[in-house]
Amino acid sequence: MMTLEDVWPILRLRLLTPRLELRPLRDEDIPHYVEAARGGLTDPALAPSGRSALSNAWDESPDIAANSARWIWESRLRSHPAAWTVMFGVWSREGEFLGSQDVGATDFAALRTVATGSWLRRSARGLGLGTEMRAAVLLWAFDCLGAEVAQTGAYDWNAPSIGVSRSLGYEPNGEARCEGAPGVVERELRFRLAKAAFRRPGWRLEVHGHGPAAAVLGIPERG
Repeated sequence: MMTLEDVWPILRLRLLTPRLELRPLRDEDIPHYVEAARGGLTDPALAPSGRSALSNAWDESPDIAANSARWIWESRLRSHPAAWTVMFGVWSREGEFLGSQDVGATDFAALRTVATGSWLRRSARGLGLGTEMRAAVLLWAFDCLGAEVAQTGAYDWNAPSIGVSRSLGYEPNGEARCEGAPGVVERELRFRLAKAAFRRPGWRLEVHGHGPAAAVLGIPERG
């Protein structure tokens, strides 16, 4: 009898850092994802006065459980060679669910560019974990997948996220206006990181299950 990992080898992927384990989210992880998100994804003190409640609309929604499940399931549907998304759950080495880190690409074979997004539960912030989990997926993207560029973005008031990007070597790459929540227009700052500019951490990433996962994404294993 085949296992689910045989059917969908991306689920075998593991990224291990000194303090964290990143692995693609499974259905049984969704309740942990929802519980962590309900604790709040944005510190109300960061957002401009009068906008924090609206900017937190997703994690304060009564439909957060169903919306989270849909988002995770949709990420699997977007995982094919032409355009893919891998949504990692982030756990402490002790097994506590801390947040989510996603990596995605469109036409990766030609563009060799990935984009990332992430969040941490409030109790896990201020410990350098956001930098550690982003560094993990950058190491995987650059060294295992063969990416040449990574992109990301953050609202102009999200100083912690912007600080993570700058600490890893990202450079400003323009900005955009977007609707962060219904009726709320936000200014998003965009950042770009070339492989050569990546400020690598002092630790080594441990990767398990890369080859079969990369094959699903249409990426040949590097020699």
